[in-house]
Amino acid sequence: MTGTQRRLHLNAFLMEAGHHEAAWRLPHSNARADFDLRHWIELAQLAERAKFDSLFLADGPALMGTGEFRPPGQLEPLTLLTALSQATSRIGLIATVSSTYNEPYNLARRLASVDHVSGGRAGWNIVTSAGADEAANFGLDDRPGHAERYARADEFLKVAKALWDSWESGAVVADKAAGRYADPERLHRPGHQGTYFKVAGPLNVERPPQGYPLLVQAGSSEDGRDFAARHAEAIFTAHTTYERAAAFYADIKARTTAAGRDPEGVIVLPGIVPYIGSTEAEARALAREFDELRVPEYGLRQLAAVFETEPSVFELDAPLPDFILARPKLEGSQSRSDLIIDLAVRERLTVRQIISRLGGGRGHFEFIGTPEQVADTIIAWFEGGAADGFNIMAPALPSGLAAFADHVLPILRAKGLFREEYEGTTLREHYGLKVPENQFRN
Repeated sequence: MTGTQRRLHLNAFLMEAGHHEAAWRLPHSNARADFDLRHWIELAQLAERAKFDSLFLADGPALMGTGEFRPPGQLEPLTLLTALSQATSRIGLIATVSSTYNEPYNLARRLASVDHVSGGRAGWNIVTSAGADEAANFGLDDRPGHAERYARADEFLKVAKALWDSWESGAVVADKAAGRYADPERLHRPGHQGTYFKVAGPLNVERPPQGYPLLVQAGSSEDGRDFAARHAEAIFTAHTTYERAAAFYADIKARTTAAGRDPEGVIVLPGIVPYIGSTEAEARALAREFDELRVPEYGLRQLAAVFETEPSVFELDAPLPDFILARPKLEGSQSRSDLIIDLAVRERLTVRQIISRLGGGRGHFEFIGTPEQVADTIIAWFEGGAADGFNIMAPALPSGLAAFADHVLPILRAKGLFREEYEGTTLREHYGLKVPENQFRN
């Protein structure tokens, strides 16, 4: 990493009207924010004015829920990022794209294109897609097994990197007088043949400005952590306590070192859902307003989906069923199910209380307090070895993001922990990361 002073990295995690499941019901919310380009542009420009390192769009190739209780759809994120790249000039642009339901050549081309169009600001959050409903949209009876999805992702990354490297930096000569555009000796055919893919190459897009888009990963299972140690440059993660976050942080840095990589080249960003008020009472009232708008049936369906069961197995005013507390092996999100069980056991929560706690951030850390208390908590995690920065997950958008920018960031800046202005132009520069070496360079 570059620079002598360790500073926070902040990513604005954007989600329609906000991260709380009932955000769209607030009087001031745009209930149709999901497909309103103007809404997304305003959020991106707000985050850029605040000098966030990046913004992030989650995604999945299936309807979210049934559509009955929450907006279930979303614009395709790489398409949306391309539009946002033309409405911004400095902020990084990260999108989730599944390695399970894409092919390396097409996705490497699309990501390289976004990096070119944005001037080197693209990032890819690599997911392996945990939902059975996603598999059904691609002609499969069920998703591939957990280990197989990560094995496929590992090979996918190997191919994508080779394709991005297939153009050396001096490949284009553009010699008009000689009529010679490119040097074919500097264009390389990876000729990959593996377990899951057979790809000739080279890519038909010049090497991205950043070499590779910033590579982000969000899985916290054993397979996910090992994958992150080999490939990730930033990690999005969910923890409900400082202790869990610190243990994860230490573990991922150790695995990165064991994989032969510099642990400082991996930026760990847990999520935080801040309910901000000028007083604690005001912040608590804001959180209650959200909670009172929840529909319990939606929460039950989401909880059942995590544990791959039916909503009918839960009783609202009882603890989690014994068969769930026994931690059955799941093919979906293993780390998220463990997080929910740990939360429920540690705080002795009923199902009703669990779905209330998950309503704002789906298992990410929720914090209710004043700007000073939010800033103090961020600093404690950052300086205590639990985070390199945070995913800021405003419960309502744009109001929650604006509150964070207006009231929390000045405190962090006053302590010298966050930038006043952008110092670079690319996403890698914001995160203090180098352009990867080209594997085909002579």
